[in-house]
Amino acid sequence: MPATRSRTTSTRSADETGAGLLGTLLGVTAFLVVLLFAVHVVVNLYAASTVTAVAFDAAREVAGADGGADAEQAAEARARAVLGRAGEPEVLQLSWAYPSTDGDGAPDVVELRVRAESPSSLLPGVSMPLSSVDRTIRVRLERPR
Repeated sequence: MPATRSRTTSTRSADETGAGLLGTLLGVTAFLVVLLFAVHVVVNLYAASTVTAVAFDAAREVAGADGGADAEQAAEARARAVLGRAGEPEVLQLSWAYPSTDGDGAPDVVELRVRAESPSSLLPGVSMPLSSVDRTIRVRLERPR
């Protein structure tokens, strides 16, 4: 009996070679751009949360010490130490105020305004959402009534 050869036929035609390459390349590029933006947002939200928490602790510390320049300097030094590189003066600006809320002229709250730049710069020179933190923390001065 003669040997029969099986013929393998391809279901692809010759003109479809490499047809999925462009679509795959665009899909992977779009995925990476979305992933990069998501990481940027997460890092900036973490930075905003950390700066806000440290600022609240500093304002609470000053309010507990009944205000004053010495308490401000100690709280600011502690905040900058906790934040590390993000606490450097060119990145983090702190401004203190002591407004009166009841109209008698005596300070009633410690108000700390914090402005900080985000540690994540996706595209240098391009303004991105969530790229800076600007918070105002208000804590009542601790005084006996």
